[in-house]
Formats: sequence, structure tokens, C-alpha cells
Amino acid sequence: MMSRDVIDIKAETSELHTDKMWVIMGPQHPFSHGLWTLKARLDGEIVVDAEPIIGYLHRGWEKECENRTYPKIIPMADRLCYAASMTYTHLYCMTVEKALGIDIPEKAKYIRIMADEICRIQSHLMWLAAVGTDLGNLTVFLWAMREREFFMDLNVRMCGARMTTNFPRIGGVRNDIDDEFAMFASRCVERFEKAIWDIIAMIDDSSVFVSRMKGTGILSREQCANLGITGPAMRGTGVDFDVRRDDPYDNYDKMDFEVPVLKEGDSYARYMVRIEELFQSCKIIKQCLQKVKAIGRNAPYRLKVPSKVPAGRAFVRMEDPRGESMMYLISDGTDKPYRLKVRSPIFVNVSAAKPLVLGSRIADVPAVMAMIDMCLGETDR
Repeated sequence: MMSRDVIDIKAETSELHTDKMWVIMGPQHPFSHGLWTLKARLDGEIVVDAEPIIGYLHRGWEKECENRTYPKIIPMADRLCYAASMTYTHLYCMTVEKALGIDIPEKAKYIRIMADEICRIQSHLMWLAAVGTDLGNLTVFLWAMREREFFMDLNVRMCGARMTTNFPRIGGVRNDIDDEFAMFASRCVERFEKAIWDIIAMIDDSSVFVSRMKGTGILSREQCANLGITGPAMRGTGVDFDVRRDDPYDNYDKMDFEVPVLKEGDSYARYMVRIEELFQSCKIIKQCLQKVKAIGRNAPYRLKVPSKVPAGRAFVRMEDPRGESMMYLISDGTDKPYRLKVRSPIFVNVSAAKPLVLGSRIADVPAVMAMIDMCLGETDR
């Protein structure tokens, strides 16, 4: 019989000579929707290296904006991210308004905030549904998408469209909201605040769900700063920052809401941050409904603006459902932008794929990346 020392030496030798191989997580794998590639190098089941590759979708969005008048860019901004179309059109309109040096009516500000928070709930519910399928529970997907449909119906009642809404306008919003919308919005929010607990209970009571999220995909505050990560992924690492509160736009400084922050930095913390944001968005929507009602039906909701923007530069940022979105406009005094640069949060957050998955098991990679809430179409500009 071989001694234990000989067995240990052979075991160490075999570990040193373990063959490592690269595995392609996408775009062939449906996990990534065909729009990016995550190459993972494996030592057995453990990820020892990774390389995220994006750029499979090319639209030339920024270049196309240079050939369109300012109002005609609004429908294009809707398509920067289909899950958060309202926030991107809001961001674009604020950028042009800053270049024009105008302040929109109070009523339009509250309607925009309400539309943004409805959009945030829709986006987070789409993420929650995707998490259900990524972690092997179809019921979570069905229930989350069912709840999302109620807020999609609110979009229809608000502006007649579901996803690409074309609702914000330079100078305000396209149309006012009526009493019927306010009634349905109030009922929808009250119903959702109760119904979401069923989905939360289904996830938190499942040892499979929780075990695949806790302790995986850990990031530190320093890593978030170095990588430029923002949004819920950042707040899950203990960074207490939200553009809506710390650099408020429109009338967010008049809203009473909390910014959820957790210090664990793992996938479960990012999950909990987004869940709490759902409740905070409901709180903001109810406040906006009261503000709009107090302002009255006859108050203006839109300003008439000039077709040409004075030569200059304007920079605006806002809190998108996935992080910090920015636009930088260079105008030359014509009715078309000279340059319009977009900073999308997922384009930056996806760069965290490597530090997120290092040390994880290959089976945990879809769960870890799901907590970034990737909308790969958003990375294309």
C-alpha cells in the first residue's frame, strides 16, 4: 500500500496539471440573448478567468441623431432600452431643455416622475421574471410578468403605447393625465404592494434560490468605484448614492422616499435592493398623483419651445432602473445636434462580469450575471 504522503504528493501533482478550458456562455447560449459573449475559463467547475465581449448589435444610434431634428430623436430615444424607454426619453428631453435654458411646468415634472417610476417597476419586474427562469422557477416568471402587465396597461392609459411610449416632450409631456388614469394608477399600486409579497415569499422560502444568491458574485465598494458600476448593483455593495436624491432633477427633491442600501455586496444584496426599490417607486407614484391633483386640471403641462438650439454644450444625468444614465449634447445653433453622446449603465456594468464570476462555479454564472439586470440592447449606441 502507498503511504499517505505519496498519495498527497500525487494529488497535488494532478491539481497542478489540471487542464483548463475556455467555455463560451454566449451568444450561442440563450442566457445572453445572442448580443454578447462571456468567455469563461474553467478549472474543473471553478471559473478562473473570464472575458466579456460586447458589440454584436450595431445601430449607430449616436450618429443617426446628427441627421435628425431634435423632436424626431424622441422616438429613437425610446429604443435605447425597450425596458426603460420612458427614462431615456426623459433624459434626452432634459438635456435639450438644459441647452435651451428653459424650466418646464411643475405639472409636467410630476407627470414625468410618475412615468419614470412606473417604468422602473416594469423594468424591475422584467428582471425579476428573468431571475426566475435563470434560477429554474417558471412560476416566478409568470407571476412577475402578470404584475408587470398591470403597469404596462397604465402606460396605455397614460399615452396610448405600451413599451416605446414616445410620451415626454421637449418642454413637458405629450398630454395631461385625467381622473380615470389617477384612479387606475392608485388601484394598481395598492394592489401591487400586496401581490409582490407572494413572489418574495416564493423566492425567500426556496433554499435553492437563496443558496445560489448568497455569497456569490461579491463586489466591494472599491471595485464598484474602479469599474464605474452604478445603480442597484452599486448600492448592494454599501455605496449610498442615488441621483434622484443626491443630484435631483425635475422635482425629485420634493419627493419623500428612501434609498435602499446593503453592505454584503453579493447577488442576494443586489436582489434585495431592487425588491425594496419596487416599494419605494410605489410610494413616489402615490405622491405624484396627489401633487398633480393639487395643481389642478387647467395647469399647463407643456411649453412651446424653439426648433433651433443655441450653440453650446449640455450635460444631464439621471437614475435609470439599471444605473446612472447620462447624455452630453453639443449644439451648433441649428435644428439638429452636432453631437449627442450617451452613457448607458449596462455598457459599464457588464464590464464587471470578470470580477463577478471569478471563483464562482460555472452553474452559478447565469445567476450571478442575472443580478446585474442586463439589457444588452442598451449597450448599443
